[in-house]
Amino acid sequence: MKFIKILKESLLLPQKKAMFQINRIGMDQIMIYLFILFMVTSLPELIARLTSWSGLGGEMNIIFQLIYFFMFYYLILAILLLGVISFIAYLGRGIVRLANRKLYYGTLWKLTACSLTLPMLVFTLLSFIWSIPDWFLFIFFIYPVVLLIRMIFLYPQKRVR
Repeated sequence: MKFIKILKESLLLPQKKAMFQINRIGMDQIMIYLFILFMVTSLPELIARLTSWSGLGGEMNIIFQLIYFFMFYYLILAILLLGVISFIAYLGRGIVRLANRKLYYGTLWKLTACSLTLPMLVFTLLSFIWSIPDWFLFIFFIYPVVLLIRMIFLYPQKRVR
């Protein structure tokens, strides 16, 4: 049930209440939520590979196709997406310093990860309708960058002592 709450709060971003609720959620739960989201995003490709009897691995047993999919598609996608999330959060750290806001890298990382929910779900729905190349997913990273900048400026400024 915690993951449903994360999903709801992620869809409500950049509202202040949603940002502060996500900040209270542990990093471990955010990571599990992300891996579930990555699995949902890769479902169209999994279905396409299991229903295709041609190409690389088309003649393999279904168990081997699942192992092949997990090793060469899901894990690579997850590593790339985690790297992109970390990079966007690192860019956000620079904006935080320039804007003199009170945010830490962990908070930026969680907000960036949760801001990927909407683009990933849109990508998944479009993938079920049309054949979309995987590199097209990186176009959807414009949304989290813009959203993160907007969320940074909603946080309070540091107090000057």
